[in-house]
Amino acid sequence: MKLDSLMTRLVFLIVALFSGTCGSIEIIDDDGHLIKLENPAERIISLAPSLTELMFAIGAGDKLKGVIEYSDFPLEAKSLPVIGRFDLLDVEKILELRPDLVIAWKGGSPKSSVEQLKKLGLTVYIAELNDLTSISIQMDKLSKLAGTANEARKSIREFNQTYESLVAEYSHRAAVKTFYQVWNNPLITVGGNELINDIIELCGGSNVFRNIKQIAPKVSVESVLVADPEVIISSGVTTVRPDWLDNWNHWPSLTAVSKQNLFFIPPDLVQRQTPRALVGAKEMCGYIDKAREN
Repeated sequence: MKLDSLMTRLVFLIVALFSGTCGSIEIIDDDGHLIKLENPAERIISLAPSLTELMFAIGAGDKLKGVIEYSDFPLEAKSLPVIGRFDLLDVEKILELRPDLVIAWKGGSPKSSVEQLKKLGLTVYIAELNDLTSISIQMDKLSKLAGTANEARKSIREFNQTYESLVAEYSHRAAVKTFYQVWNNPLITVGGNELINDIIELCGGSNVFRNIKQIAPKVSVESVLVADPEVIISSGVTTVRPDWLDNWNHWPSLTAVSKQNLFFIPPDLVQRQTPRALVGAKEMCGYIDKAREN
């Protein structure tokens, strides 16, 4: 091989490697906007606890400079500056932190504040997280924006493998009428366009309120009695099983009660769109399977 030919190939190889790691980054967010960064983001603000957790999952936790209230997992997240709560952002504090990227949740971050951040010249990436498959999709996109695609690859692969394993094991099984209770007063459940509904369906369950388009609709006790779920699963707001879950024992004719199918799952395992949702999914599938066998 001639020397000049060898040198040409070497130059092309170096250019290819360099452009793959140092070129500008372009990602379309879930609002349809082009997000363009000249370099991977180094100072990131998270506007949702689930997004905070995702950043750690993809190896970019050290790039977070500010987080929303209740960003409490992993433990390191609790030491980061808090820049507001879900319904009110401290815009001044965000600006002081000089972020080169703000990541927001389409379904939960306050729209007016997000628009204000954009008008102030900040780059805001909008992420939609409404089912299990969207979790790995966002992990992939966020890792590219943060420049941690190599670190994230293993986590994404493990998530997808676990998800596919659960689908193969449970999705074909006989449907079980399922009522998921978010809260007792008012009585709140989940509709059909939400992560928990996706988990229920993954497990071969049938959410009795899946036809409601709202994410967290209020329902009546009477409507639950009419639906007559075979299993009732709740998470409440803490890691302790809520006492009000046992209030359903006042209606012994309810199938879930007569079969003793009242179960609890810690809320962060099914109410946050993170890899831990698959831990919650395994618990959910186990409970629905118990109801299936009763």
